[in-house]
Amino acid sequence: MTTAIRIAVVGHANAGKTSLLRTLTRRVNFGEVSERPGTTRHVEAIDLQVDGAAAVRFFDTPGLEDAVALREHIDALDKTATPPERIRLFLQGPEAHGVFEQEAKVLRALLDVDAAFLVIDAREPVLPKFRAEIELLNACARPVMPVLNFVRHVESREAAWRELLSAYGLHVVVRFDAAAPFVGAERELYRDLATLLRDRRAQLDRVAAALEAEFAQRRQAAASRIAELLVDAASMRRTASAAQFADVPTRQQLIASLQKTVFDKAQRCADDLLALYGFREGDADEAALPLLEGRWAMDFFNPEALKDAGILLGKGVAVGAAVGVVADLALAGLSLGAGAALGGAIGGAVSQGLGPFGRKLVNKLRDVHELTVEDGVLFVLAAWQLELLRALELRGHAATERIASRPREPAASAQRALAELVRAAQPARSHPEWETGARPRWRESAQRQALVDDVARRVQPVVEALETN
Repeated sequence: MTTAIRIAVVGHANAGKTSLLRTLTRRVNFGEVSERPGTTRHVEAIDLQVDGAAAVRFFDTPGLEDAVALREHIDALDKTATPPERIRLFLQGPEAHGVFEQEAKVLRALLDVDAAFLVIDAREPVLPKFRAEIELLNACARPVMPVLNFVRHVESREAAWRELLSAYGLHVVVRFDAAAPFVGAERELYRDLATLLRDRRAQLDRVAAALEAEFAQRRQAAASRIAELLVDAASMRRTASAAQFADVPTRQQLIASLQKTVFDKAQRCADDLLALYGFREGDADEAALPLLEGRWAMDFFNPEALKDAGILLGKGVAVGAAVGVVADLALAGLSLGAGAALGGAIGGAVSQGLGPFGRKLVNKLRDVHELTVEDGVLFVLAAWQLELLRALELRGHAATERIASRPREPAASAQRALAELVRAAQPARSHPEWETGARPRWRESAQRQALVDDVARRVQPVVEALETN
């Protein structure tokens, strides 16, 4: 059985060591992350699991606090000893349990691992204390790979840091923003590590391949969940008598109820995406460092949002009725003005093809009105979920900023892909029994699942279009 690769994560206090490990292991609750220096006081292990086994065992270490004084102390030890021997002499002395206790924990861990990640806050000026830290780490005679954190920040001093690292023979450097990792950064980190641990190359290649496979599986699961939401929303239908619809308070209540149901379904989907990517609902209330401020929310029925969707749908990518129609009056439908007066949010215009002609004819004879979720709403709903998906794929598990809850304006290619996505869900409009939680009780069917699968396949082109947006 292959043993786990042992990696010590070291660096100056508050450089982002624990944040890096949260992102690499997708463990949002690992350790304590704080702006206060010296938060980590003990060495703590955490495993990266691949196929149910620990492939890499990381050791989160305390921050180096007084490397300059420690280097001077170690330099004064036996001059005939090699650098690793002097480190061991120090660890056997009383200072390792006294004034240099924190540094001793780091060096003790470093002597017992295969390699180390040296996490550097690239915003920091290159001071003598950092040179002393590098010299201490090199004295342990273990491969050290620097990981530059916060390189996107306006105050990043990446060039100065690279110059210093090169001076100490540290030429393999990884750029890895723990809060918002670069696309492919995780894969490159393990492949670069393989250049330092050649005897572990095959194992590290398997780790990188497994992480890529996990990414693809997560995206596929997310696509299926979003497709499920769109099919669910498209199948929604509420009926009301002419008398109920004519009564303004009753009509408003019906519309508000449908709006809330749609929003609740969308929020459950968002919560599922958060869980899928290793984040937690309500972290703002639970974690010392909030990932999200409350629930990620958007008013899908905001007139401006739907107006924008209506404009997009009218530019050669139309998939249904005009935004603003809120009720299907059997065969005749409503005018845009009348629809706007009734709320401008939910609709089911004749041009959407809602259900068989026979059902509409029966409803007309019975003087029954139908409320359904309009294409403009589905368009905004899909854009919102896909923007969340995109944000989660680019988000580290130590991020603190709130994810914006309003999608950007999609590029033309993304608009077309979104429209195709909405169009693909249209068959669900003829099957109100497909709505989850519907009465009579929703029932699974092969036909419904086939539609969900088809819509899910169309999610990938939208994500790719958003990536180039």
